[in-house]
Amino acid sequence: MSRRSIVFCALAVLAAILFVRLGLWQLARLHEKVQRNTAIAAQQGQPSVQFASLPRDTATAHYRRATAAGAFDYDHELVLASRTHQGSPGVELVTPMRLAGTDTAVLVDRGWVYSPDGSSVDRARWREGDSATVTAYVQQYAPDAGNTAAGSDPRLVRRVSWREVSSRIPYPLAPYYLVQIGDTASSHPVRREMPALDDGPHRSYAIQWFFFAAIALVGALAVIWKERRMP
Repeated sequence: MSRRSIVFCALAVLAAILFVRLGLWQLARLHEKVQRNTAIAAQQGQPSVQFASLPRDTATAHYRRATAAGAFDYDHELVLASRTHQGSPGVELVTPMRLAGTDTAVLVDRGWVYSPDGSSVDRARWREGDSATVTAYVQQYAPDAGNTAAGSDPRLVRRVSWREVSSRIPYPLAPYYLVQIGDTASSHPVRREMPALDDGPHRSYAIQWFFFAAIALVGALAVIWKERRMP
């Protein structure tokens, strides 16, 4: 074989090894995702409990169904900017709920409302009364990031992270917040549904990397076969 062909085949084999390792990495991520979904499905399937009965551990409480009763504090309501619903721009209203018998409040994502610019909204239009009982699932705060303010309005945020919300609420907050679920009546914000679980794209990515590895090896074999047929 010529020096050029040897170099090509060596690079093809190295590329195939790399592609196989990337494919195995995607399969490992798929395995992690399946395990995580299994745990989440188990938590989603548990009976709804009173908010006060939820475990303090955020991982154990995540996605649990819960009910909470208290008084909404609309004066400190947050507007989660740039949220879409069925292709339409809007916001989500995140309202503190003061719980009876404690100085700690829990944030409640009451749902999505239309906003043409993804930020401005008539918050008074979407008040649902002071006292309320909500049915929801538990959500963890987003990781803290840089400046997530969505504009000059101090009520606007781009994510529900602990640093952003705690700096805007003048009293203690629960270690997680609630996402309200329920009907889709037009008299209140559009409620969320329970999160759908899927395995993600890891399986298809793994197949692609294995396919690339096969192409590299077939290319190397084709070069070897051609070299041996040459007189």
